[in-house]
Formats: sequence, C-alpha cells, structure tokens
Amino acid sequence: MPLECIGEELRLKLLGAIEAGGTKFVCGIGYEDGTILERASFPTTTPEETMALVFEYFRDKAVEAVGIGSFGPIDPVPGSPTYGYITTTPKPHWGGYNLVGAVRAELNVPVGFDTDVNGAALGESLWGAAQGLESCLYITVGTGIGAGAVVHGELIHGLSHPEMGHIYVRRHPDDRYEGFCPYHGDCLEGVAAGPAIGARWGKPAAELEAGHPAWEMEAHYLAHALMNYVLVLSPQRIVMGGGVMKQSHLFPLIRTQLQELLAGYVQHASLKDGIDRYVVPPGLGDNAGLAGALALARMAAEKN
Repeated sequence: MPLECIGEELRLKLLGAIEAGGTKFVCGIGYEDGTILERASFPTTTPEETMALVFEYFRDKAVEAVGIGSFGPIDPVPGSPTYGYITTTPKPHWGGYNLVGAVRAELNVPVGFDTDVNGAALGESLWGAAQGLESCLYITVGTGIGAGAVVHGELIHGLSHPEMGHIYVRRHPDDRYEGFCPYHGDCLEGVAAGPAIGARWGKPAAELEAGHPAWEMEAHYLAHALMNYVLVLSPQRIVMGGGVMKQSHLFPLIRTQLQELLAGYVQHASLKDGIDRYVVPPGLGDNAGLAGALALARMAAEKN
C-alpha cells in the first residue's frame, strides 16, 4: 500500500516532527505509528531565518500536533516560567529562545517538547531497537554527546532534563588533550565527542582507519560512561547513535571494555553472553531523531 494511503486506511493522526539540531533542523510529517512520509532540512542559522523556513514547510501540512526534539540545554518542565525555551546553549543567537511558544503561535496545534536524545530514546522504545522493553537509554556521539532515558515507558525529568554527556569519566592514561567543553573542559563530551577526536588526532573521525589508536581511546571513554549509566539507571538496552558511532568497529571495543570495567559486579546475561544485543546501534537508523519527534507529537496530541 502506498505510504500516503496508510493514514486514511487506519485513520491515524497526521503529525509534524521537528528535529532541532545545532547544525540543521530536520522537519517531517508522519503518522502516530511512527511512519515518516516526508522530510526537509534547513541550516540552523538565526532563529528568525531558520524558523521562517520551518513555518513555511508546515504551512499547508494540516498536522494535528507537532513534536520537537531539540538541542539544548532546554527547559522541558511544564509550568516552569521558561518551559519550551532553549536556555544556556553556546549556539549563537539561540540562548533564551522560546521555541515552543513560537511554534504554538504560528501553527496553533499542541506541541510536544523535549531534548533530541530523549525524543530518540522514546522513538527507539516504541518502534526501534528497544521496542517491547520497559527501559532503555539512547546516547548520541557526534558533534556533542547527549543521552536520554526511558524508564517504565516514561522519559526521565527532574529539575530539568538529564545531561549525561557532561559526566566526568576516568582519563585515558595516554591522553594529553585538555578537552573542548566550554563549561567543563574534559567532561565526557569534552574528550570523546567528534570535535575532540579531530583536535586530538588532526583528522575527523570518518578519516581515521579502523586500526587507529583513536578508537581504543574512544572506546575507553564511552565504556566508562556506559558503566556509569548501567550502575545508576540499569537500562534494559543501550542504543548508541550519532556520527561517531557510524564507525561500526567501535561497538565491539566498547562492549569488551564495558564488560571489563563491570568486572562481573552486575550479574545479568545481557552483560555477559548477551552483550552484543545489549549495546546496539539504532533500530531506526538515521530516523531515530525524527521518529522521536513524532512520538513527542503523539504524546502531545493524546493530552489534548
């Protein structure tokens, strides 16, 4: 059946999705079962320029709700005075921008809002690599590092949203790179995101061969992070996406080092013989973020 017929056949809601990234905004429409019908992308410049393109894209789409998975930090706590805002981002022009307010005012539909990684975690739990599980963690390793978690089917919030990309991990003994995070220096993002790899080795990750020593060091940092997440959150599956994780040879290195670090302390089959099915790439591939935004739109539509 052609995709355009699916919604009419099943009477599914038509939803809008915005994956708001620091480099580009990806917009799309789809149905509440996660089916993506179409997409478009626009460079992230200023709010005025970028959002004008976003609004033009949705102008004739007749969506019933919109979900936004955004770069951050953001305020995702309903009732907060700055709910819906991008807050202390180092991205020029976007700090203090009321993203949800702008979308509501222009499109006049319910808006779901969360971090891009929380959205991707939700999407993977509904339709991807963690489908059927009660909990999962999604981590993206690219220009930055961020992670979101689903526990008992719900996204984690508290004072704000999790910032698992900015935890401190044990330094690799051979690493002399000081870290690039403007807030914390050598936090996880500062030493293991794509810009750190490029600065440390003089080449971007995509240009480093599989046997390069960069990958053992990268696995060291990411395995330390996963150990912390396993011990604190105990997710039933960890999904790893983002540009750096497209180097598929990283997965076995991370799995092996994670097992060594845990040292048998957490006794579960998933962390032993099942490790290849425990730390996995996204089941939704490059659609994880956009599908996650659809999931946020679905939640917003259900509340209204």
